[in-house]
Amino acid sequence: MRRLALLLGLGLAACTVGPDYVRPAAPVPAAFKELAGWQPAQPADAIDRGAWWSLFDDPVLSGLERQIDIGNQNLRAYEAAYRQALALVRQARSGLFPTVSVGPALSATRASRLETTAGSGEASASWEPDVWGKVRRQVESQGAAAQASAAELANIRLSAQAELATNYFNLRAQDSLAALLQETVAAYERSLSIAQNQYGAGVAARSDVITAQTQLQSTKAQLIAAQTSRATSEHAIALLTGQPPASLTVPVGRLPDRVPTPPVSVPSTLLQQRPDIAQAERTMQQQNALIGVAVAAYYPTISLSAAAGAAASPLSQLSTVSGLVWSLAASGAQTVFDGGSRSATLDASRAAYDQAVATYRQTVLAAFQDVEDQLSTLRILQDQAVVQEGAVSLARQAVAIALNEYRAGTQTYTTVVTAQTTALTAAQTLLSIQQSRLVASVSLVRALGGGLP
Repeated sequence: MRRLALLLGLGLAACTVGPDYVRPAAPVPAAFKELAGWQPAQPADAIDRGAWWSLFDDPVLSGLERQIDIGNQNLRAYEAAYRQALALVRQARSGLFPTVSVGPALSATRASRLETTAGSGEASASWEPDVWGKVRRQVESQGAAAQASAAELANIRLSAQAELATNYFNLRAQDSLAALLQETVAAYERSLSIAQNQYGAGVAARSDVITAQTQLQSTKAQLIAAQTSRATSEHAIALLTGQPPASLTVPVGRLPDRVPTPPVSVPSTLLQQRPDIAQAERTMQQQNALIGVAVAAYYPTISLSAAAGAAASPLSQLSTVSGLVWSLAASGAQTVFDGGSRSATLDASRAAYDQAVATYRQTVLAAFQDVEDQLSTLRILQDQAVVQEGAVSLARQAVAIALNEYRAGTQTYTTVVTAQTTALTAAQTLLSIQQSRLVASVSLVRALGGGLP
């Protein structure tokens, strides 16, 4: 009994073998290179910091984004994986406690008109004290795995939100392109009328009318093609919100004129905000704990067990126990030869940890690159938009001048067509730049980890 008490004391004062987790250092710059001379916008106080899409102040987009948590099937799958990880933590923690079982029995016999009923019961318990911390390392590993699963769920949610916003602005770009082409069709119809009048007056050739008609029909074809791209974006949005494509119709709108700039803080905050970095960091802790599990295999295994049983006959003195048996036992086992299995497992655990460290550092570096890419993209596109707006203004002036000169008979219709084509191309380019700026703004939010400071 004294030895059993000593073993119980060892279980209560157990140590934990293996290395304690310390987060490895990662290369973190003091500031983002692209922030030099660039002032990020600050969000209004009314903006919901979790609903980062509030930056764009678009009720339709906000309504679609909120449907992701309700209907997105990928999100549901990863949420189930997270619940599974939590269950595995509880399963690992159960190893810290004894296992108790009971086995009641009841029997009846009849002999020479005498019927006898007897009952018996047995209870047993077994326990492996976590002397070397193997179970605690397993609990630590599963806990870190659950946290990594939670971070993966957050990353999937952020990716779905960003993908929906990107598809939404692509759809709005097609709406704006359709509006531009409709305006262009109306302008080309007026040009065709001018050419027909000139031809009727005998001051223009039939080819001018045919050229004007060709240009008009080509633009109408572009207008039809824009609907195809819009439908594709709308179907992608339906999938992200968990709806059949036939069930979702996004009303026609225009691409926003304002491009919000998400607030950018110091680079070190990415280590807390980006869910993919959090996932990589938790994976490191998981692998570090598994090293401790592998080390614990080198130490002896101690088991404690106890059992007690009793039998009684309810017909004979009702409450008299006819037999009582109990036992206590302690045992230990030490592996002395396993052909190198334990050392191989330990080496594999250490290699897996080294791999997790390298993955973590690479994830951090990729995150900084992602932010820098989007910052530079926004800066360059903003400069490009200013220049392109000037080009659109000049191109439209050239169209007006060319038409006036054609009416006066001092220019050919080829000059008008060239000017109109240049103006349409310039306007389409400006629209494309605006679309890219909005998509880059979404990408920057995603690169920053989604949450707004």
